[in-house]
Amino acid sequence: MPKNPCPGKSAPAPGYAGGMDATQRMLIERDCERLVTAYCHHVDHGEARRIAELFSDDGVWTAPGVRMAGRAQLEAGFGQRQDQKERMSRHVCHNFLCDVQSEDEASGVVYLTLYRHDGDPDRKVSPLEGPALVGEYRDRFVRTPEGWRIAEREIRVSFVREGA
Repeated sequence: MPKNPCPGKSAPAPGYAGGMDATQRMLIERDCERLVTAYCHHVDHGEARRIAELFSDDGVWTAPGVRMAGRAQLEAGFGQRQDQKERMSRHVCHNFLCDVQSEDEASGVVYLTLYRHDGDPDRKVSPLEGPALVGEYRDRFVRTPEGWRIAEREIRVSFVREGA
């Protein structure tokens, strides 16, 4: 399970993470935030299989009752989502908080509000029924030779709409 990046402390002071300078820390935070944003974009725009590229080779994705580990399982699992042409979704992520532990590891949490509707795959606008769920992603990020990747992503659901 990813480390809690907000254990009741105030924001880290410049030089946090073993003497790392603020610019380096902000660049790492931005790389991690970009992974969070790319994940949402891919799943919402018919490219869910590409989500596997955002994970380390041994990356793990967990949700209540579901666990996928490794690129092959991630590609297969997110491929099933990509094949759901009738589902329109928007993963709205906000309040991203990243804790840089070192030059090679970080953790983060981001709030998620998920809107989704199953219907006609050719429909450009879907009815708005309110959020399907509200929760958060808890992530652990690692730097790989290919750049920053998600090592672990855990979805924690706080609210769910009945029937969603």
